[in-house]
Formats: sequence, C-alpha cells, structure tokens
Amino acid sequence: MKETVLQFGTGNFLRGFADCFIDSLNKNGLYDGRVVVVSPTNSKTVAKINACGGRYNLVVRGVENGKSVCLINEINAITRAINPYSDFEEFLSLAGNPELRFIVSNTTEAGIRYDPLCKFSDKPAASFPAKLTQFLYRRYKNGLSGFVILACELIDGNGAELKKCVLKYAEEWGLEKAFSEWITKENSFCSTLVDRIVTGFPSEDEAQKLFDEIGYSDELLDTAEPYHLWAIEGDFEDELPLKKAGFNVIWTDDVSPYKKMKVRILNGSHTSLVFPSLLCGAETVKESLDDSLLNEFLKTCLFGYIMPCLNGGSESERFADAVLERFANPYIRHMWKSISLNSVSKFTARVLPTVSDCEKINGALPKPLVFSLACLIEYYKSKDVCDDKSAVDFIKNADISEILENRALWGRDLSEMTALVNESLNRIYADGIREAIKWSMS
Repeated sequence: MKETVLQFGTGNFLRGFADCFIDSLNKNGLYDGRVVVVSPTNSKTVAKINACGGRYNLVVRGVENGKSVCLINEINAITRAINPYSDFEEFLSLAGNPELRFIVSNTTEAGIRYDPLCKFSDKPAASFPAKLTQFLYRRYKNGLSGFVILACELIDGNGAELKKCVLKYAEEWGLEKAFSEWITKENSFCSTLVDRIVTGFPSEDEAQKLFDEIGYSDELLDTAEPYHLWAIEGDFEDELPLKKAGFNVIWTDDVSPYKKMKVRILNGSHTSLVFPSLLCGAETVKESLDDSLLNEFLKTCLFGYIMPCLNGGSESERFADAVLERFANPYIRHMWKSISLNSVSKFTARVLPTVSDCEKINGALPKPLVFSLACLIEYYKSKDVCDDKSAVDFIKNADISEILENRALWGRDLSEMTALVNESLNRIYADGIREAIKWSMS
C-alpha cells in the first residue's frame, strides 16, 4: 500500500490509537494507505519498528457495555520508521510523495512549543514545530499540495498552537511570504481531543503469556482499554472514514465542549476521589471502585454535582457510564499516587469550575466536592506529595483560612469555603475518614 500518513511520534499511544484505526480501515476495505513514522527525538524505537517491518500486536482489554473484552489484533498499518537525527535527508524526501495526505502527531504536552534556538539550517531542528516547518517548506518547494494535520498533544487548541509556531518559524527564518501563504491556504491544522488509556508493554509475566498466545515474541507489544474518543475540528470523513468504520470519532467545528466533558467528568472524578481514597488506604482506582463507600462517594460527586452542571444530554451520560467502566477495568493498575501528582493545579482546572457552577445553580456549595478539597489539604499537610515545592510548603505551614484565600494557589479567593473545609477536617479528625465521607454525602 502507498504511504499516505506521516506520523510524528513512535510511542505507545499512537500505536494503540490512530495506527490501529488505520489498520482496521485497511482491513475492511475502507482505506488504502499506510503510516510512515518519524521520530521527533533521537529514539531507539525507530530500530525496533524497522526490525519487525512495522508489525506489532495490540491487546485491547477491559470492560465495555458491561462485558469483559480481551482482543489481540496484529497491526500492520506502519511501513517503516525514520530517525531524522541520523538521516535528515530521508526525512525531507518524504515531502516529495504526492500521495502523502495526513500528518498525525503526539509529541507530549511539551512538544508543541516555539524554541527560538532552532535554525532552518539545523539537521534537524530540535523542536517538533521547527521540524514540521522544515518538512512543509520542502513540500512547498516541490510544488505539491498541503496536508490535513491532526495534532493529538494534550494542550488546548493543539492544532491552532502548532500552526502559530510554524508560521512564527517561517517568519523568523526569513522564508518567503508565499510560503506562509501556502501554509495557511493549503494546510488544515486540526485541533483534536484524544481519550484512550494506552498502557503499553505489559509486565514480563503477562507479556510471556501473550507471546505464547500470539506465537512469537513482540518487542512492540502494546495494550489499551476498549474505550476511545477522537474529536476532530474539521470534516475529512470522506477521505478518512473513521466513523463509517465504527470508531468513536466526532468531526466537529469546535472540540471545546468535548474537552469540557472529558475534563469535568473523567478528570474531575479522578481528582475528586483521589484524596478520600488515599486517606482510606486505597492504592488504585480499581480498589476504590470495589469499595462500596468510595464507589458511592464517586457516584455522588459525578451524578449529583458534576453531571447536572454540564447539560450535555445523552452524550455526557454515555461518557459518564463509560468512565465508571474504565475506572473498574481489572487490567489497568492505575495508581492513585500517580494521579495525585500536581493536584493543586488539577483541582483548580478540573473541580473548581463545577463548584462554581453548583453554587450558581443551587445557591449552595457542593458539600462532597468541598470535602474533597479538605482531603487534599489534609493529605498535603500530613504526607509527602509531588507538586510545586512552594505550594506544598505553604499548605503544610499555613492555616486553613490562609490556604483558601491564596489566589496564587487556586486562581481565586476560596475563603467562602473556610467553614465547610474546617468542618470537614474536624469530622475526619473526630470520626475518622470513612465516617467523614458518609457525612459529606448526607
């Protein structure tokens, strides 16, 4: 098959997400194209991909619609991988392929950034947007059409931000104005929202069992949950028929409602539950779902407060039901300690907007969500946590009123919550965490 997709990123996520989608399209006769992978860093994975001819196995396992799922699929979407650090000209030569149409990227949240040290003469430039600018310039010089660019990095407006960086490089490098015009007119920089837990290579014992089932050892073995969502600003379903293939893909004019749904429901549920769970001694999300009290607390936060503030209708309801199944996935050991990293900023972005909405709608603070904030403060005061050092030191040493009044921590003054946070903490100290959780839901 011809190479029609250029992928920046050699990691587990895209191999368990976009690449397996394209493989399915090909196998079902809906598409006729494969992926050539470019490493945005000097990655050793390039050699692994080429050693196996791009072939690998994806294990999809978890709970879907109430039923256990465990599927193993051999993925053959990738033709080869290129390391621009060892063969820069081979990378640029891809720009001469007229059949190349899509560019997909996942270069981590830090990948889309403007680095002023990058030069056009670098082979290659260090940052991903600078490499992309070098590639697009060669495409422009070849007199070929542009691309549909699907940015999957987890930042707001990822496509728009990537385009801004590319145009800035074109200007700073003194490239002709016609090139900047070509970037804008001939290329579609699509912001997207991606959602799937891809857990990558399993433990050694699990891997060996899977190898026995597959029939050979697979260094690129990848694992993922069944759930997936790809919301894309634009509509190229006629060229890449992902919806027709049955994937949970949404072509839209605006991904922000889907981002809000994900942040409030999925991330907000995690952040609301993490510190009550840790204070109860639960180590994983699955343990909390198996604990009847913590499960009830989660559902109270989710269905009693988060969902009523979204007005998302049936789509939000389906997403919330899927979240509960995902949290209970027996194949994913999702550690609360990992989820608890940098929780001050997470609580601010994921939970406080729901608190504000609840107050506007109901005229009262949502007690379970404020209780969750109290648990965060108690945990920061009494345990070792990983967050901004100045924030951690401040919370450990300040009194409750000072903590809640600190706009630098929360983005606004939370002093209205002082009485309820103090009462929550007093309940924890007097009655224990489990009785305090019951009180928060009363």
